[in-house]
Amino acid sequence: MSFGYSFIALYLCIEKFASHHDLKASNLTGVDVGKNDISQSTKVWQSFQALGNIAFAYTFANILIEIQDTLKSPPAENKTMKRATLYGIGVTTAFYLSIGVMGYMAFGNDAPGNVLTGFHEPFWLVDLANFAVIIHLSGSFQVFAQPIFTVYEKWIASRWPPTSFFLHVYTIKLPFPRPCLFQFTLCKLLLRTLFIILTTTIAMMLPFFNAVLGFLGAISFWPLTVYFPVTMHLSHSKVKRRSREWMMLQSLSMVSLLVSAIATVGSIIDIVHRLEHTKLFSAKL
Repeated sequence: MSFGYSFIALYLCIEKFASHHDLKASNLTGVDVGKNDISQSTKVWQSFQALGNIAFAYTFANILIEIQDTLKSPPAENKTMKRATLYGIGVTTAFYLSIGVMGYMAFGNDAPGNVLTGFHEPFWLVDLANFAVIIHLSGSFQVFAQPIFTVYEKWIASRWPPTSFFLHVYTIKLPFPRPCLFQFTLCKLLLRTLFIILTTTIAMMLPFFNAVLGFLGAISFWPLTVYFPVTMHLSHSKVKRRSREWMMLQSLSMVSLLVSAIATVGSIIDIVHRLEHTKLFSAKL
């Protein structure tokens, strides 16, 4: 799904740039800073926020450990994962970077946070891309919400006596050719539905996706993607303090911490700025 709507966005950006962009009046970095009522300071803060958006993509690093644990040897799991991540990250980085570059070349400072909202034709292609986004985010929501479901359901169950509300499993047979059963408890049905309604309402009230995404990416990037793996490696491999490897890894951790810090500041400033100029439930992506 991700590659589907991304390919469509890349194609539309290239088509817009090739068909409607005045190459003589612009440059490869889009509209010059200062035009379209965008000040240089705003540009800087938005650049910091963009670092948070990029950092959010590194949440895949937490999944690599799970994937490596399922690999068979020989060859060694670490060698297989090293080769796979080298090719995989290289290709995806080049692909998504091309979308960012082409989007800025096509729109300049007017580039929307959701690039698909910048196009109105062809309608069927834009609608197809948005449909792919819905499918992608629906699946992603399920993945990220499961730990939250588990935590609060266990906490509620521990605070209340065992009743049928928590324990009784209801079964519904779905009318499919193959036997398919839908099983649930009233606790899961009610609380998970309320959680989805709550998160959807909050997302509709504060419709600035990029700023929130940048903030979440910034605060989670350093501790989960850099600090924790580096600390575990130093402890497991018994790397000597002040050795060359130790110094390089610590330097990497400090640089990543700095990136997280400035991305957090940039995202918070952007959120505050948008709150001052945005009405609730008024989507501007």
